[in-house]
Amino acid sequence: MTPAPATTSFDIREIPFSYRGAWFNLSPVTALHTRSEAVHLVSHRNGMHAVLALEPVAQGSVVACAWDAQPAVFRWSTPDGASVSAAFDGPNVLRLRGRGMGLRIRDAAAGLTPFTGTYLFDDPIDGAIVFTSYETGRRYRITRITGALEVAGAEALGAAERHLVAGASGTEWEIALEETTAGSAPFMPRGRFEEVVAAAGARFAEYVELVAPWRDARTPAAARAAYVLWSATVAPEGYLTRESVLMSKHWMDKVWSWDHCFNALALAPGLPDAALDQFLAPFDHQDATGALPDSVTHSEVLYNYVKPPIHGWALQHLRATAGRALTPSELALVHDRLAAWSGYWLERRRRPGRVLPYYQHGNDSGWDNATTFDLDRVVESPDLAAFLVLQLETLADLAGELGRPTDRWKNERDAVLQALVDELWRDDRFVAVGALSRRDSTATSLLNLLPLVLGDRLPPQLRDAMVARLAEHLTEHGLATEPPTSQAYEPDGYWRGPIWAPSTALLVDGLRRSGHDELSDLVSDRFRALCERSGFAENFDAVSGQGLRDRAYTWTAAVYLVLAAAFVRRG
Repeated sequence: MTPAPATTSFDIREIPFSYRGAWFNLSPVTALHTRSEAVHLVSHRNGMHAVLALEPVAQGSVVACAWDAQPAVFRWSTPDGASVSAAFDGPNVLRLRGRGMGLRIRDAAAGLTPFTGTYLFDDPIDGAIVFTSYETGRRYRITRITGALEVAGAEALGAAERHLVAGASGTEWEIALEETTAGSAPFMPRGRFEEVVAAAGARFAEYVELVAPWRDARTPAAARAAYVLWSATVAPEGYLTRESVLMSKHWMDKVWSWDHCFNALALAPGLPDAALDQFLAPFDHQDATGALPDSVTHSEVLYNYVKPPIHGWALQHLRATAGRALTPSELALVHDRLAAWSGYWLERRRRPGRVLPYYQHGNDSGWDNATTFDLDRVVESPDLAAFLVLQLETLADLAGELGRPTDRWKNERDAVLQALVDELWRDDRFVAVGALSRRDSTATSLLNLLPLVLGDRLPPQLRDAMVARLAEHLTEHGLATEPPTSQAYEPDGYWRGPIWAPSTALLVDGLRRSGHDELSDLVSDRFRALCERSGFAENFDAVSGQGLRDRAYTWTAAVYLVLAAAFVRRG
C-alpha cells in the first residue's frame, strides 16, 4: 500500500501545538486537569507554567474563534475570514501573523512579587517588548516584524495589567515571540511567514517518514502518534543532558525511568541515535548503588522511588529493530549501566537469605495503586522477578559479546526464575508475597500476569493458566488492569481498571513469546483501534474506551507505533 500522508490535524485541547526541541507549546491546558478558554504559551522549564495568554481581539474585545491545529501551523479564525496564525521558526521562536483582527498577549501569572510573576518592559536597543518570568527563568521577547504594537503595564510592579496588542487596528501584522535569556541578540527574521510554515511542515514530514514509513490506510493514527512524540521532544538542557521525549507537554512533563523505554522502541527503526538517547537518559543520573531515579525533568531529579527493571526486555527489542547496530563502545556503556542497575536489585532489594527482590511501594512497579499492593506495600512481586530474569539474561548475552564474565548473571537468572515458580505460584496463578508479613496478595490485578513476558522459559501449564485468566481482563477495547467484574474495579481508578499502553505492549509480546499469536494479535488490534478512536491518553476507560487523564501521552503514542509497525510487517 502507498504510505499515508504526513499531514494531520488535531485538537489543541487534547494535543499541545509544539515543535521538536522546543521547551514551550501552545495549549489551553494550563495545569493539572485545568483547561482555559484561551490558548496559552506554556513553558516546561522549571515545571509546567502557563506564562502568557494569547487572545484574538477586535476593537478591544476578545473574539470568539475556531481553532485549527496542524503540525506546521495553528490558527484562530472567524467565519468572516479574519485569522491569526502561529508557526514555529525553530525550537525557540514562534512567528505569529494576523489578518483582520489583532492578538492580545497578556501576563498569565498571578501578580509580581520579588520572587514570582512576570515583568514587562520595552527594550531600548531595538524596541522589542519583553516579558520576564521568575517561574521559568526565561524571557519572552516579542519583536515587531510588520504592523503596530500597543503596550500596557510596561515597568509596572505588583498586581498590574501587563499586555501588548499586535494589530489592534485590524490591519495585517506579524511578530516573533522568542523564549530566550537575558543575553539574547535582537531577532532578525530568516524568511517570510509562508516559508517558516513550509519549513516546519517539511521537518515534521521528514520525521514521520523515518518513524512510520510503513503507515497506510490500515494505520490511520500513525502520523498523529508521530506528532505526539515529535512535539513532546525537548532539546538537551538542565538535568536532561540528551534530546529527550517528555511523557507529555501537559503536566506529565518528565521522563520516568520505565516510560522512556517505550518511546525508545518507537524511535529505534528510523531514528536509532535518538532511540539510544531515550534509553540512556535516566542512566545519566544512576546513583552510586546502581539505582535509577524515579524521574528526570528540566530542573529536578527524584530519587524517592525507582521503576521496574524492564530495561533488559527493552534492549532486546531495541536491538532487534534498530536501524543500525550499536557500536562496541555503545554496547560497553549499556552493559555497565545494566550491570549496575541489576546489581542494585540483587544487592539492595533482597531480604537476607531470600532470592526474590522486592518492591517497597506500588510506585516502584510503575503500577502505583494496583490491587497487588492492597495488603502489603513491600512485596516480592511476580512481575519484578520476571523482568529481572530477562534483564539478567540480556546482560549475560551482552557480557558474552563483549568478552566480559557471564557466570554471575546466568546463575542469578536461573535462581530468580526458579524462585519465581517455586515461591510465587499458587494453583493457577502468580501472587505477590509480603516481604515481611509473608502474606499472599490479592491476585486480580493484571500485574500478576506480566510473567508471560518470559514465554517458553516458564512451564507450559503455567503459561496456559495465565492465558486463561487473561479472559477476565479482556474487554472490547483491550486488557483492563483490573477485571471489570472485580469488586476493586474503578472506571477511572488509575491502575485499578483502566487500559494502559505499557501493560498492553508487554503482554502482546508475552503472548507471542508464549505461542498464543492469535490472542496477541487480538489484543494489539483492539488497542490500536482504541487509540484511533480515542487518541493517545495516558489511560482509557476499559468499558467505554474513553480517554482518561493526560490526553497526549507519549508512551501511548509510542506503543501504537510499535504495534502498528508489527501489524504491517506481519501483512
